[in-house]
Amino acid sequence: MTTAQSWDWTRAIFDHVHLRVADLKRSRTFYLATLEPLCIPLLLDTPQLVCFANLALSADTPPSTGVHLAFTAGSRKQVDAFHAAAIAAGGSDNGAPGPREYGPYAAYVLDPDGTNLEAAHRSFALAADS
Repeated sequence: MTTAQSWDWTRAIFDHVHLRVADLKRSRTFYLATLEPLCIPLLLDTPQLVCFANLALSADTPPSTGVHLAFTAGSRKQVDAFHAAAIAAGGSDNGAPGPREYGPYAAYVLDPDGTNLEAAHRSFALAADS
């Protein structure tokens, strides 16, 4: 049986996620700054579609609502940097960086359309990670 401790948290389970946003230009700027600390690159940049690795953004329909996206962070420092970058880029704090009861060290922000974004670093090692 697979458990939280034995699961390979680096395994991709989605090919991509597509969010609809109210203002593609504004969201491009926000996500470019927010995802940079996580080393998630901008791969496609057109007037109709912006893609950051496995995340696509467009403004072709009303904005997505009720969405929570959790990004993998390689370290606690990346989680901290993600949170700071998102706030500096106009996001709203939705949970400061810190350890969570459900496992990871994580932080939460709301993007300009209210999407709940999380950066999570999971480490099952006994020693503190960076």
